[in-house]
Amino acid sequence: MVEVLSGQDLIDAGMAQGKWFGKALAEGNAVLERGGSFEEALEAVRTFVPPPPTPPRTAGALAFHVNIEADTPDEQANIAAVSTSMAELMRTPVIRAGAIMPDACPAGPSGTIPVGGIAVSEAIHPGMHSADICCSMAISVFPGVAPAALLDAVQAVTHFGPGGRPRGQQFRPSREVFERFEANPLLRDVTGAAIEHLGTQGDGNHFAYVGTLKSSGETALVTHHGSRSPGARLYSKGMKIAEAHRKQLSPETLPQNAWIPADTREGDDYWDALQIIREWTKANHTLIHDMAAERSSARVSDRFWNEHNFVFRRSDGLFYHGKGATPAFDGWAYDATDLTLIPLNMAEPVLIVRGKDAPNGLGFSPHGAGRNFSRTQHRRMQAGRSDADIFAEETKGIDARFFSGVTDISELPSAYKSASAVRRQIEKYGLAEIVDEVLPYGCIMAGNWEANAPWRKKKQRLA
Repeated sequence: MVEVLSGQDLIDAGMAQGKWFGKALAEGNAVLERGGSFEEALEAVRTFVPPPPTPPRTAGALAFHVNIEADTPDEQANIAAVSTSMAELMRTPVIRAGAIMPDACPAGPSGTIPVGGIAVSEAIHPGMHSADICCSMAISVFPGVAPAALLDAVQAVTHFGPGGRPRGQQFRPSREVFERFEANPLLRDVTGAAIEHLGTQGDGNHFAYVGTLKSSGETALVTHHGSRSPGARLYSKGMKIAEAHRKQLSPETLPQNAWIPADTREGDDYWDALQIIREWTKANHTLIHDMAAERSSARVSDRFWNEHNFVFRRSDGLFYHGKGATPAFDGWAYDATDLTLIPLNMAEPVLIVRGKDAPNGLGFSPHGAGRNFSRTQHRRMQAGRSDADIFAEETKGIDARFFSGVTDISELPSAYKSASAVRRQIEKYGLAEIVDEVLPYGCIMAGNWEANAPWRKKKQRLA
């Protein structure tokens, strides 16, 4: 009779019980069935024993690059908070390098990668690209079109706010992209969202900006948005996968910094899903630009785009996480040009830059102007002034619109860092070369759509 290896045998041999027992026992018993000894079976089992948990790195053992300086007490407080959070993040065992940009600001509890943060790792950290996967910028140049006409066209074709487009106004991704969704185990159940949210821009700081090129005077459209519901749902799945690995590999590591090992099936699937989401997001920008061109009977003479919430893999095999950071190294994607976009605020130019692959920036440049204050804090600072007065003062000279019809003062220029300070620090730290600018004409943002949300109206009726 062939001897059978049991879970108790593994425990008696000093092994800690875990999910790995199933595969290990199957392999051990296969050894016995082939005529191997009990000891040989145990040796086969030991190859399945997971490595001991890895503790976080000692505080301060791994430094990070600082590409930001303070001119005011508020900025000093902001940098202190960002630095504290980044120092905690650097304790994550698989992290190899980090940096913060001139637009850095805190995001989440201490230890969370800040906006304007870069983290280089052996693995993929969903929490380090955030739920707004592939938040990105795209520009199209429309020669011969008046800025006012283009802004009206964009207003007519885009969609801001929660949810997707209503039935009858939806678009289907290309066959190639749709088939990739269906083939990926992490995306095949979000194909409905991939249809509903195509051609939408969301809320918050996302925008459609129309201006003129400083170099030529030609009219240009710049859009800013991410991957909407498909990306958010992938992020949620990624965080669950990463958390399962964290509990096994490094339970003392902060949950927001959990990782998916690259050399696993889950790592392969997640990496592939990120690339698919990237293609969907690019198509989302392109669709809005093409609809605006069709409505204004215009042609597009030039177009490029770049993400600034994503994970890039460089030739060293490491994963470069940019959370609100623009790639500034050559060949960051198969469709990369040598130019990228850095917006500042609705009343300031969008910068067209050429990256410098600065070592102190780990190959990144800023993604915008960032904030010194939270939205709530900024609103509190405006107490005593009406939204209409604030809007009138801060949008002089530009055609600023809110898709919902309600002003969101937390997206007006005063909510952001000094644009001139960010530009100065880009130059000081050698992060990018400014080669052109899109001078502002007007901008569309979601606005405070919650002010007239159905749930709020119902609450007001019942009050």
